[in-house]
Amino acid sequence: MMITPVYLPTDWRVSESEFMSLVQANPDLRLELTATGEVIAMPPTGSETSGNNIDLAGYVWLWNKQTKLGKVFDSSGGFRLPNGAIRSPDVAWIRLERWQSLSSDERQGFAPLCPDFVLELLSPSDHLITVQNKMQEYLDNGCQLGWLINSATRTTEIYRPQQNVVTIPFDQTLLGEEILPGFALNLQTLFF
Repeated sequence: MMITPVYLPTDWRVSESEFMSLVQANPDLRLELTATGEVIAMPPTGSETSGNNIDLAGYVWLWNKQTKLGKVFDSSGGFRLPNGAIRSPDVAWIRLERWQSLSSDERQGFAPLCPDFVLELLSPSDHLITVQNKMQEYLDNGCQLGWLINSATRTTEIYRPQQNVVTIPFDQTLLGEEILPGFALNLQTLFF
């Protein structure tokens, strides 16, 4: 099988059904759709970022396995936000009652909701302002708590609805607050 690169024109816009066809025809690509119909091809991360992503997802998964409060998703899971965008956070969590309210078909496709919690890990190939805008988009579409972790600056930006973004250093423990009750994450043990 020959692998062919995909080049997307920067001004190309598609409908959600066209996006679905594109995704189905290219299952090995990680794609997102903006609210304006722009298709974004997400490059694979480097090995270090990938390892950190799975560690972060593992911490959230373990907390959720113990509390049974919701459903955890990795970066391959897409969500259809209320604004029409289809996004794939590095780690996402949805309250159990919201997940259970979805039909089987809705669970099989891109779940038509915004996660309650999202985590994005800034990789060297990411543009900070682009990911910050994505975090704001999550909030604008119903997310209750978001963390943008920047290992290069050893800081985390915390996003909450109708509040200013707060930036904290890695020496402060991240808390799940009322969204992820009892969850705490010390990034110094992960990024050393």
